[in-house]
Amino acid sequence: MGPEAKLYKKLRKFSKDISWIRIENLSSLGTPDLLGYNNSGTFFTVELKVTKSNKVRFSPHQIAFHKTHPKNTFILVEALGQRSSKLVQYFLIPGSRISELVACGLRPKLDACSLELEACCLKLENLN
Repeated sequence: MGPEAKLYKKLRKFSKDISWIRIENLSSLGTPDLLGYNNSGTFFTVELKVTKSNKVRFSPHQIAFHKTHPKNTFILVEALGQRSSKLVQYFLIPGSRISELVACGLRPKLDACSLELEACCLKLENLN
C-alpha cells in the first residue's frame, strides 16, 4: 500500500460523516484523488499528498485542475517528520492556493486550515 493509500485509510477513520469516493482516473489527468460528500449536502474534492520535506510535488495537470476549479477543492498534505521524530503534521489547503503551495512549499505563512487530521476532517464535515 502506497503512502497516499495509507493517508486515505486514516482519513476515512476520522471522517465518519463524509461519504468518500476514491477516484482512479487515467482519462482525465489532474483529477483529485477523492470526491467527498458531507451531511450538509456539499460535494468537494481532495488531492492527497505525502511529503518528507516542505516541498509538495504536483503534476502540471493537477495544478491546472485546482486553478480552474478553485471552489470546494482541497489539498490534504501529510508532512512526515524526520526519522528520529514521530511527528506528523496534516495541512488542509484550499485548492485556490495551489500556486502559493507550489512556489513556497509548506510554511507557517501558508495559513493552512488545520494541523491535525481530526481537525482537517471536521473542517470538511462542516463545509456548506
